[in-house]
Amino acid sequence: MRTTTEKYINPFTDFGFKKLFGTEVNKDLLIDFLNQIIREQGRITDIHYLQNEQMGFGEPDRRAVFDIYCENEKSEKFIVEMQKNKQEYFKERSVFYATFPIQQQGRQGNWNFSLKAVYLIGILDFVFEDDKDDESYFHREIKLMDTKKHHVFYDKLTFIYLEMPKFNKTEEELVTRFDKWLYVLKNLPQLERRPVKLQEKVFDNLFRTAEIAKFTPSEIYQYEDSVKVYRDLWNTLSYAVKDGLTRGHAEGHAKGIAEGRAKGIAEGRIEGRAQGITEGRAEGVVQERKDIALHMLNDREPVEKIMRYTGLTEEEIRALQQK
Repeated sequence: MRTTTEKYINPFTDFGFKKLFGTEVNKDLLIDFLNQIIREQGRITDIHYLQNEQMGFGEPDRRAVFDIYCENEKSEKFIVEMQKNKQEYFKERSVFYATFPIQQQGRQGNWNFSLKAVYLIGILDFVFEDDKDDESYFHREIKLMDTKKHHVFYDKLTFIYLEMPKFNKTEEELVTRFDKWLYVLKNLPQLERRPVKLQEKVFDNLFRTAEIAKFTPSEIYQYEDSVKVYRDLWNTLSYAVKDGLTRGHAEGHAKGIAEGRAKGIAEGRIEGRAQGITEGRAEGVVQERKDIALHMLNDREPVEKIMRYTGLTEEEIRALQQK
């Protein structure tokens, strides 16, 4: 039985994102979205979905599981990631992921090292620490640069990050198709009707695909399970940031209690909670993420998916499996 009350799916859930962008029947949505992001590099007319799980060269090598991995008609590669929570080494992970489509282009024998372009696009449900207070700077595009000449040194490796919490345009402020895509991604679950500004043909398919009432019973079950994981993680992190404490084991937030409450948490004063936030988030949130990871392990979710949802390392998750 359906328990969600929203009319449209949440694209920040694993199921919702794959439903909109990860299927052959809806590839027109992904094509249009990509075209709005990489407009200066030329228009994409078609894409081909590739296997999203990539293995290293040897058995001990780390693997990567992309949310979406595809190539266009020019064999340029695109990795599209929906990142739901902040990770300490997300930038490093992005670089690591980009190495897979680069290495796969290697050829045996005589080869001149000519490479096709690789794009990694991160749709982020968080903001980077640098420039976090600059609300206008939410669309980052990074290439290899000559730091002395201040121009692009190599233009075939591009990292694009969209910091969605910073995008706050209203429906009335939407002008470009790019604006409209970001608006619908951020606000889709809250919409009760299709906005007037989103009447282009491509959005016909999007709203038809996103309408939960049209899901099969199996799709509803998968979606609600995905929503539960997303909400559990979001509520955990929100609670930790707000109070500097967590619902985890006492040892996980002992420092936050000892140092934060000593300065006023017991009286509910914001000033007194400052240290509790610092210490509690550093130790307690980790325990909460481990609790969520255990829940996902019990549901037989893959380790790479758990890493994306919780921000834990593979080693930390493997250690939980052994307990």
